[in-house]
Amino acid sequence: MTLADAADLSTKLVWSAATVYTVALVAYSIDLARVAEHAGRMARTARAAVGVHQPVAAGGASAPAAPASPGLAGPAGRDGARRRSKARGIARTTTMLGLVLQAAAVVLRGIAAGRTPWANMYEFALVGSMVAIVVLLVVLRRRDLPFLGVLVTGLTVLALALALLVFFVQADGVQPALDSYWIVIHVGVAITATGVFTVAFAASVLQLLKGARDRGSAGLSRPVWRWLETVPRTVELEALSFRLNAIGFVLWTFTVIAGAIWAEHTWGRYWGWDPKEVWSFVVWVVYAAYLHARTTRGWSGSRAAWFVLIGYGCVLANFTLVNLFFSGKHAYSGL
Repeated sequence: MTLADAADLSTKLVWSAATVYTVALVAYSIDLARVAEHAGRMARTARAAVGVHQPVAAGGASAPAAPASPGLAGPAGRDGARRRSKARGIARTTTMLGLVLQAAAVVLRGIAAGRTPWANMYEFALVGSMVAIVVLLVVLRRRDLPFLGVLVTGLTVLALALALLVFFVQADGVQPALDSYWIVIHVGVAITATGVFTVAFAASVLQLLKGARDRGSAGLSRPVWRWLETVPRTVELEALSFRLNAIGFVLWTFTVIAGAIWAEHTWGRYWGWDPKEVWSFVVWVVYAAYLHARTTRGWSGSRAAWFVLIGYGCVLANFTLVNLFFSGKHAYSGL
């Protein structure tokens, strides 16, 4: 296989992974719909049980109560549970298949380019979304949260589509400034942090939806949102997001430090207020403020969740806006 063949096969595998993730997205959505249907049936069964009246028979003895609706114990409930289990199995299987295809695409891209495959926006989107999928699968092994699957696979499909249609560049070497082992350390850790932040963002979105539903928000009171009644409590979702953001923050701290060391080796200075350096520092400050407010100031609930959304917005701005619209020493988008 020539290098050109490896590059072409890598691109085809990315398209294949995006297609498989789309199937997973649909399956997660069906699983989520089954959860809502399950919750609705449970609510109807509970209302029927509460509404049963026991007429008083002659002599003051209570007549036998009418049998409660079979609900989930009946054939319809068992059939719904089977359909949900099937959708969940398809979602998990296709997610893992997409991950295998995406990992193969990353490896082939590296072979074709003759370097680590994360030197431009196309490759950053490819590898960063792959890390997010890995984190998602780890979380889903412990918790049944199809909404996370919907959001993370949806973001991954969007990232791969943008990578292929907007950010794509041919596999090639790198500029002399990037020809260093620091690209493996600095950029690799930054990509990993971004993937972790992505799943934490999804957990915070779910926390906000769950909290709004619990408070009786009119917009989330409709039956289509009934699945929110089955997800963990907001405090558990907040704890999940906090743990992931703490891991991401440690990785991002190392990213900033490693970038400063690499800058000194390459340009003879640790810090130069380059747009990418400034925005990387902004991301660090926002997540540091979030962790500080969460642990020492008692910030919790929706305030903490909105803080996470702001932080992830800064991460996305650092990846897209800074690379595309600001010129500087970090203008390595390849576009």
